[in-house]
Amino acid sequence: MSSITGLRLAGAEPAKERELLLVGTQTAETSKGIYACQLDAATGDLKQIGLAAEADNPTFLTLAPDGETVIVANELDQYEGKSSGAVSSYRLDRKNAKLIKISESATEGPGTCHVAVDHTGRAAFAANYSGGSATSFRLSADGRLSPAVWFEQYKGHGPNEHRQTMPHAHRVTVSPDNRFLLVNDLGLDEIHIYRLNAATAEATPNDPAVWKSAPGAGPRALRFHPNGRWAYCVTEMASTVDVLDWDADRGALETVQVVSMAAVGQPHWKTGGSEIVFDESGQFAYAADRFYGVLVTFAVSPKDGKLTILDRTPCGGKLPRHIALDPTGRWLLAANQDSDNISVFARDPRTGKLNSPGRSFPVSKPQCLVFA
Repeated sequence: MSSITGLRLAGAEPAKERELLLVGTQTAETSKGIYACQLDAATGDLKQIGLAAEADNPTFLTLAPDGETVIVANELDQYEGKSSGAVSSYRLDRKNAKLIKISESATEGPGTCHVAVDHTGRAAFAANYSGGSATSFRLSADGRLSPAVWFEQYKGHGPNEHRQTMPHAHRVTVSPDNRFLLVNDLGLDEIHIYRLNAATAEATPNDPAVWKSAPGAGPRALRFHPNGRWAYCVTEMASTVDVLDWDADRGALETVQVVSMAAVGQPHWKTGGSEIVFDESGQFAYAADRFYGVLVTFAVSPKDGKLTILDRTPCGGKLPRHIALDPTGRWLLAANQDSDNISVFARDPRTGKLNSPGRSFPVSKPQCLVFA
């Protein structure tokens, strides 16, 4: 493990050439929490600095709008003797690449797997996978989380008798205009849509209240295009990217295209869509299929947001749980959970394609990648 010496995020060397990366992990085996790494944006070299914060199963993290507060999902089934996960907040100490804990709150539902912060930085949200629920919290100016403000317990099941016996909230997403909260439900094949009051962190059902995927598809991830007009849903069980028109006035999603990430002849049971990201221009998108171990490069139509597959690239490990583009757009990183490594791929900004094979760097059970 390398020393902090040489991490020059401020000073003579431009910060953009030495990028701080926070890595959320599973802590059931050798990992101890959230790790800090340094990416050299000129070479793609990734060095682990050390443990930024000891934490219990911090499988997802997000940076608040202030750039200094990190909100963490602690994916637990038991918290303080109750059936619940937790969310934690930290202050980022850039000089020492450490996270200083501020607060922690129960999510009221087990299996907390995703967190988000609204665009004002006043409200935070959590998706509870094994509990099939969603929760909100007020977030103070000093980064302190309130107890749960709003809680929604979903009911029902999907058609897959093995994976959809109950609701499974997997992602919480705030709309670009901060007026709506969207909750992906893998178990019910729905995205629940709410009107959001960011000042109070409260959410009320929208009309329409849901968007529905194909039966048994399992909506897992959601991300808005940089222009805010389209949203892209990655389904886990069907391994598709569903291109959705976003009606910002009504808070409504409409399917305009469904693109399979599976290669021709790929067995359906091996699929498992996990994440999607866009380059800054919005010309290219990248999605991961975690069970097949592939990164799919797409061109994005500037006319209607539809996708065209350009390339499929092996992820450089096993089970790419999460992917991220570095701030310069030169590199795409994949967190490969089952092979204990992060792969770094050079990216051609002109064609969007990834240079394969990528370089591999060891990290125990990486789950989430956040550039800070």
